[in-house]
Amino acid sequence: PGGWYELSWAAGRVLQEEKSKKMSTNLKYLSLGILVFQTTSLVLTMRYSRTLKEEGPRYLSSTAVVIAELLKILACVLLVYKDSKCNLRALNRVLHDEILNKPMETLKLAIPSGIYTLQNNLLYVALSNLDAATYQVTYQLKILTTALFSVSMLSKKLGVYQWLSLVLLMTGVAFVQWPSDSQATAAKEHSAGSQFVGLMAVLIACFSSGFAGVYFEKILKETKQSVWIRNIQLGFFGSIFGLMGVYIYDGEQLAKNGFFQGYNKLTWIVVVLQALGGLVIAAVIKYADNILKGFATSLSIILSTLISYFWLQDFVPTSVFFFGAVLVIAATFLYGYDPKPVGNPIKA
Repeated sequence: PGGWYELSWAAGRVLQEEKSKKMSTNLKYLSLGILVFQTTSLVLTMRYSRTLKEEGPRYLSSTAVVIAELLKILACVLLVYKDSKCNLRALNRVLHDEILNKPMETLKLAIPSGIYTLQNNLLYVALSNLDAATYQVTYQLKILTTALFSVSMLSKKLGVYQWLSLVLLMTGVAFVQWPSDSQATAAKEHSAGSQFVGLMAVLIACFSSGFAGVYFEKILKETKQSVWIRNIQLGFFGSIFGLMGVYIYDGEQLAKNGFFQGYNKLTWIVVVLQALGGLVIAAVIKYADNILKGFATSLSIILSTLISYFWLQDFVPTSVFFFGAVLVIAATFLYGYDPKPVGNPIKA
């Protein structure tokens, strides 16, 4: 009987482990699927909302950034509430202890928050002047800036594959931005000036994304506060900086037509997708690895290219663009590749 008991216990344990692995795998691919959907749909809907011809004033992108920050705070508070076993007193205690009672820790988030707010505004500028496909590929330069800031600020060491991927990345983006004769028809609608503005907006966004991301990672590693608490702090400062931007740059239009001028269903979809972006990436970091994240990014680039061509019809694909896009996708995979040395199984 003892043997049967041990056998059944072992079988039950194996089944439990298999069930746990299956659940983990399901969560991994679910989070990646959501990331592909969120990234692709945000870029395309943002582009469409900024180029759609409508009567009346267009919505102010600066106000959309503020609303997205407020929604992010709300989502993170709900997640902290869930972690507090849905107890309001426990939630209040956590927020009080971790945010109000630690003012210096909270103030640390002011710098990355201000940079993220600038970056979010720049993405609207970029997608007002560039097609979604070109934007998606060029924005992958944030891998380069993140890597360089990681080396300088976190003393990270990059392997041969990672350095090679950065060279591939820069080459690929250069090909994507290379002007071609087939772009002459598109140039009627998009002047060289607007293309330049869009490109500059993406490049500045890449640098700001790299610095802010590494700075945020440094803070997370140095302290024990949860990522949700840190996101609440980011959202708080982001809302303040965002409101300052609204009144400085769009004060006159705000006085004429109000905060929610030009808002429609599409605008709200863009705002919600932008608010959920950080939460989706947090889930991917938790359940997936860099290679799968690279796969999701690559799939998003391909989908954006196809939809830009067939649906938005604001993109003329060329062989040079496709070659550059393939290099960028290859670089994304290569950067996340972690070669594990195969050791000798025979022990001395």
